[in-house]
Amino acid sequence: MAKKKEEKVSSKSKSSSKDKKDKKRKAEASPAGDSPKKKRVKKEEEPQEHIWKWWEEEALEAGTKWRTLEHKGPLLAPEYQPLPKHVKLFYDGKPIDLAEPAEEVAGFYARMLDHEYTSMEQFNKNFFKDWRKEMTSHEREVITDLKKCDFRRIAEYYKEETEKRKAMTKEEKQALKAEQDAITNEYGFCVVDGHVQKIANFRVEPPGLFRGRGQHPKMGKLKKRIRAEDIIINIGKKATVPKPPKGKWKEVRHDNTVSWLASWTENIMGNVKYVMLNPSSKAKSMKDYQKYEKARELKKHVDLIRKNYTEDFSAREMATRQRAVALYFIDRLALRAGNEKDEEQADTVGCCSLRLEHLKLSVEYHDEDMNSSQQSIIDNNNSINGDSPMKKVKSEPGENDQGSPTKDGDSSPSKRKRYMVEFDFLGKDSIRYQNKVAVEKRVYKNLEHFMKDKNPQDDLFDRLTTSTLNKYLNECMEGLTAKVFRTYNASKTLQDELDKRTDPKMTMEEKMLAYNRANRAVAVLCNHQRAPPKTHDKQMENLETKISDKEKQLKEAKKELKKAKKDKDDKNKDKFKKKVATLENQLHKLEIQRKDKSENKTIALGTSKLNYLDPRITVAWCKRYDVPIEKVYNKTQREKFLWAIDMATLDYRF
Repeated sequence: MAKKKEEKVSSKSKSSSKDKKDKKRKAEASPAGDSPKKKRVKKEEEPQEHIWKWWEEEALEAGTKWRTLEHKGPLLAPEYQPLPKHVKLFYDGKPIDLAEPAEEVAGFYARMLDHEYTSMEQFNKNFFKDWRKEMTSHEREVITDLKKCDFRRIAEYYKEETEKRKAMTKEEKQALKAEQDAITNEYGFCVVDGHVQKIANFRVEPPGLFRGRGQHPKMGKLKKRIRAEDIIINIGKKATVPKPPKGKWKEVRHDNTVSWLASWTENIMGNVKYVMLNPSSKAKSMKDYQKYEKARELKKHVDLIRKNYTEDFSAREMATRQRAVALYFIDRLALRAGNEKDEEQADTVGCCSLRLEHLKLSVEYHDEDMNSSQQSIIDNNNSINGDSPMKKVKSEPGENDQGSPTKDGDSSPSKRKRYMVEFDFLGKDSIRYQNKVAVEKRVYKNLEHFMKDKNPQDDLFDRLTTSTLNKYLNECMEGLTAKVFRTYNASKTLQDELDKRTDPKMTMEEKMLAYNRANRAVAVLCNHQRAPPKTHDKQMENLETKISDKEKQLKEAKKELKKAKKDKDDKNKDKFKKKVATLENQLHKLEIQRKDKSENKTIALGTSKLNYLDPRITVAWCKRYDVPIEKVYNKTQREKFLWAIDMATLDYRF
């Protein structure tokens, strides 16, 4: 494996040297007016080395992930370096000498002094409990109250160390980078079936304090150091088993039905952690390809599934009706199914684990003759807050009562009922889901029935579990899960939105705005939110300044053009006509940029792009409308979706 890596590095340096000579010759030969921007684009489009076109090879036997596998094992976290003798913890105003185990954990807390976590009761309670476990019996006798502990000297020391690293000379930084590159070259690659592949996470996470997302009940607990004795190595039978720096591995396996290289169990949640291949690897790419093919397969079954769950709204058995309504939400709102949680996990929910406190029912009355723009205004006013764009279930034939009695009891043909459900709960990663949607009357009536005689903390779907739902889905189509539904609806939405929004006559900027808006529609559907970037306001302010300056320049150029026309100055007339056209184009680009940035303020486009959208839709769109793939996917994403870039033609349809 080392020989292959050397060849790789050698070929890189040779090609790099050749490229430099070529560039020098081109620079000498090219005219002075050449644009430097063109050179940057050329560099971006350089062909990648060592491309493994696995999609053109014969598939492995079912269940087999690899034939041969070699790697150097994971890189363990460095051992703890004790504090200098003059840096101490103070307890009740007095310096305390700590043994290394307790001192290391004290350092974890000291590094977080400026963070809000250290002001949280649950965090401090968990930390102090675990810290005391690392203390000697004497230390436990002395240190009994966290409030009397002063970590400031330790915190200052670590801040000084950080500043020293920032103040390193250029040569020192280069030496450090060379050291890190050497580590990556040794541990960051493996050889799968004779092909060099990147490893995603070859470094074992160092010890520290657990934070969790949201109000996690285990925040502040000690994440223990992972040692060789905790780690299982998975490697090819004929490969050399890597030696750990200390001790011995827990176990060595040769399991080619899995793609992970090493695993261990972390102590906080008891979850198994894995060293996996990079997203651009064959194993990960193949999994992506199969995921999107499974979602495409749903196209053949989705109409029947929808017909069946719609009929089940009126089923005799309560469990069947609950399953039907849950599936309706999963299909129409792209909700996750949700798994059962124990008391030691954050209170996040999905569709099957919704409680009564997570939704409200209401009936609204709207004008029958309302035009679409008026209706849109009402829909937008129903949004729960400005940062959470509202997602609406489209009205279906017969879902709303026409000419129903108004609040005064009079039947009015100019009013119609809309049955509304308002959701508010913490979803995956403790991201808040807020949405108000119109639903079918039968869905609404079923929800009323499910909520009858229950408390706010009771389950909405008390006769349904994620496992029973997935079992039913698998009967509808082999391999069908709630996630497949989510992937299908996300990809179909992107395809439909791109078809609707893109015109071949658009400028490149307009095409990119159309793409981002299509991507945004998916992100809204999937509730992929983010906090506004810290630099957003400043960026918008800079854009406004640029637009204002450009408008002034355009106004001045138009004045000059008008003057040239009046003076019948043909030379200046042509000059200012071109200038006006250029400035109008530049202003148009800036206005599109402002619109795009504003609309993306709280929407995370990357999550859906990487995990839920069939990349072949994007590749085909780029080929169809002559959009460079670099405009849509960055270098890492292009590596991840190399199979799609090579595979998809401009006629591809999801």
